[in-house]
Amino acid sequence: MKLAKKQEDEIGFQLAPMIDMTFLLLIFFMVTTKISKEQVNVEIKLPTASNASIPDDLSNRDIISIDKDGAYYIGQNPADKKQLTAHLKERFKVTPPLRLYVRADKNTPGKQIKELMRIASEAGAVNVIFGTYQD
Repeated sequence: MKLAKKQEDEIGFQLAPMIDMTFLLLIFFMVTTKISKEQVNVEIKLPTASNASIPDDLSNRDIISIDKDGAYYIGQNPADKKQLTAHLKERFKVTPPLRLYVRADKNTPGKQIKELMRIASEAGAVNVIFGTYQD
């Protein structure tokens, strides 16, 4: 009696799902990069600094801008102190640690920057960087 040999299925690597995933990741990063650049649309003249440097990691930062009149912006949306405080405290709860990128106009009153730093520390900010142009 002869036994029929079972045909073995070839084990292979499915390439189509990997290509789909690559395109999805590419689209995701293109969209999020565009959103990040749109958040800095507030008209601000950054100060210059001779020791300015670009941090290695700019990801996962809330962008807070202060214009020359001392008005606050979360991304590109205007906010008062109460809204800013609530936003930063909520962000700290949702995605700790709280990291900020502050863009202050070169003519911004110092008391506004000091006030922002007080609000940020009370909300739990652990890392704050300031935007400047390199000299």
